[in-house]
Amino acid sequence: MKQTFHPSMNTIAKASIIGLGLLVAALGGAWYYFVQSPFMTNVGVSVEQSVPFSHLHHVRQLGIDCRYCHTSVDESSFANVPPTETCMSCHSQVWTEAPMLEPVRASWQNQTALQWNRVNNLSGFVYFNHSVHVNNGVGCESCHGRVDNMPLVAKANTLQMQWCLQCHRAPQNYLRPNSEITTMGYQPPEGTDQATLGAQLVAEYGIEVGRLDDCSICHR
Repeated sequence: MKQTFHPSMNTIAKASIIGLGLLVAALGGAWYYFVQSPFMTNVGVSVEQSVPFSHLHHVRQLGIDCRYCHTSVDESSFANVPPTETCMSCHSQVWTEAPMLEPVRASWQNQTALQWNRVNNLSGFVYFNHSVHVNNGVGCESCHGRVDNMPLVAKANTLQMQWCLQCHRAPQNYLRPNSEITTMGYQPPEGTDQATLGAQLVAEYGIEVGRLDDCSICHR
């Protein structure tokens, strides 16, 4: 009986199946990297503000502690944006005529709040408490990056679930003493590695490592 298809069609069929598999894998990989790209996550993208506030100037050059402006991070779930009064505690004396600070002066004189645009923002279905993290050895830069190097603040990490779980599943790799929470570029003391220090802090803070990746921790 004469064959309907040439024997070479077997090779073509196998090559087509392999090619289709590779195409699906390539498309999946491309989608994964697209979702992780700055275009989707906004990582590294500075956000325009009503006043071009420079963390580099205030944090690194002037040495102002994060909690001077963000006063509620160690006692509230929300990291507050400082009121105009905080800005004017300095700028009523320095840079009093600077054009870029006119919105600050107008806010103070008119008793109207400055409008700041969110840089780091979690979805509404995610519960996050700043005070729990700050009081248990998670440094500001662990999530917000080296803000002391940012002339204009930008999102430093994706804040996506898989990123959060890296710390939740192995907090000993990230913890630091509470006295060093706001220290930028923190390193463990000489002669101590992060694994040893982190294990000590996990015990000291009473962190239940095995429970930190439970869904109900963040999704309530």
